[in-house]
Amino acid sequence: MKDTFLEELFNKLNSKLNDNSSVSYTAKLLKEPELLAKKIGEETTELIIDFLKKNKEGVVHESADLIYHLLVLWVSTKVNPEDIWNELSSRKTKSGFEEKKSRT
Repeated sequence: MKDTFLEELFNKLNSKLNDNSSVSYTAKLLKEPELLAKKIGEETTELIIDFLKKNKEGVVHESADLIYHLLVLWVSTKVNPEDIWNELSSRKTKSGFEEKKSRT
């Protein structure tokens, strides 16, 4: 799989900003932030349940759902995937504990 897949998907979702929300689910989510927030919560919960059940197929499915909704959230808030990659890159020399401490 190409390493640009998420950026390509992000760009495709970004192109839905002005689509008709009765035809495009992505456009509907972009126009209804409460629905988008609810879907992210649902997909996260479903992913956690499948993880705890050790259901690999469910983890794959729910991860894909969560990533899709997360990308829609990024489009909605005008966050570019590059912003996320830069943030992750800035953390790679710190332990997770160090990074958490730096936020407080």
